[in-house]
Amino acid sequence: MNEPRSMPSSNTYDVTTWPHGDPHGDIGAVINSIIADVKARQSDVDRDGGGKPGAVIHIPPGDYRLRTQVRIDLSFLRIQGAGHGFTSSSIRFNTPHEEWPELHELWPGGSRIINDLPAPIPGAEADGAAFLVARAGSPRISSVEFADFCIDGLHFESDGTGAHPENTYRNGKTGVFVADANDSFRVTGMGFVYLEHALTVYNADALSIHDNFIAECGTCIELRGWGQASKITDNLIGAGPWGRSVYAEHHGGLLITANNVFPRGASSVHLHGVTRSSVTNNRLHSFYPGMVVLSGGSSENLVGSNHFLRDREPWTPFLNVDNGLDDTYGLLVVSGDDNSVIGNHFSEIVSTDDIRPPGASPVIIRIAKGTENYVATNHIVATDVASAPSDSCFEAQVDALLTTRGSRRLEIVAVLVDDDASHTVVLDSGTDDEVVMDRHRNAFRATPAVAMAPGAGKVVRT
Repeated sequence: MNEPRSMPSSNTYDVTTWPHGDPHGDIGAVINSIIADVKARQSDVDRDGGGKPGAVIHIPPGDYRLRTQVRIDLSFLRIQGAGHGFTSSSIRFNTPHEEWPELHELWPGGSRIINDLPAPIPGAEADGAAFLVARAGSPRISSVEFADFCIDGLHFESDGTGAHPENTYRNGKTGVFVADANDSFRVTGMGFVYLEHALTVYNADALSIHDNFIAECGTCIELRGWGQASKITDNLIGAGPWGRSVYAEHHGGLLITANNVFPRGASSVHLHGVTRSSVTNNRLHSFYPGMVVLSGGSSENLVGSNHFLRDREPWTPFLNVDNGLDDTYGLLVVSGDDNSVIGNHFSEIVSTDDIRPPGASPVIIRIAKGTENYVATNHIVATDVASAPSDSCFEAQVDALLTTRGSRRLEIVAVLVDDDASHTVVLDSGTDDEVVMDRHRNAFRATPAVAMAPGAGKVVRT
């Protein structure tokens, strides 16, 4: 018996077979042409209970220059490739050129879109985006999906500081910029590399950013304006020294879970004016203080079961780079009310010679402002470890991560409650001499102190 043939859908497109334009020369013009075709064919608002099902645009493996910005103003569009294609451009650009012929590959791969737009004028950030999603009116634009391809900014540029141009994280380029209120967007399996801003979304509702590789970008994920009920889950993320790996403002019900956040970003997670949201079960690694910041009255949030690691930058090209914060700032800083900081593990692994200001005790958890915050059962490991710098990014970081031997205990402030905060409850998150707070205005139960192991005494400062 003959099986019926599966016929291709008129709403499924392949950029390499579309008859208009050259996808390798300018994939932006090709995708815009496809979107125009979808809109021309799907013009009825209501046809038998449907009318505008949207479309899928396939991007096969290959390199595609984007010289025309893609403008998306229709719902139910999925743009998908065949692999996120990430490889470290930072390692390549910091490898001597005479060694490049020995490298197995030089550039990101998979389904790779190269953002070749001109740098936008200051204040026109959206103009540098490879993909601009913008549609006002009702209903909100919905169900636009980006899946399984790479957006590459190709090069960074000089910023006037004297730094190597490829290490500035500046080029004015963005991967995806969503300008208007939206519903049920998905960004899945994507690769973003060498972009000043990887993903910027305004006014999101039920946004899913899941299982992406977003690294070596100035700032990685930014949720701006306002939003609700969104999630950032299972991503590999790493921003530059001036940028933020995850930033959200004025959001409610945001879930940030199971992400592996690499060091070198100025912050791992920064929430501003965010309420009733969760930062849970993440692995967070930073070379600087200010790893997780709750600012702008962020309230009723849960920060729980995360692993915080703060150590020293081991890679030679970035040894003298930091985010400008002293160690007294805190690894986790809270300014807001009724937040819970529960069951986190903190590892502060630094040399006393690297602490700023010299002679200070690094602060781990800082309640800077607010009332009724709750800090409980957090475990802190603080050790004095002198790490050796290396020209090999991968080997240096792995060696630093695995080094636990031969270290001495480091004197820290486990919890600092500032005078602008009150009615804070701190339980089992530091010994009696590791917690600094007004004990008449706040409640405290110390972690029981135990005898030190031989040779593991605290560092004494003079």
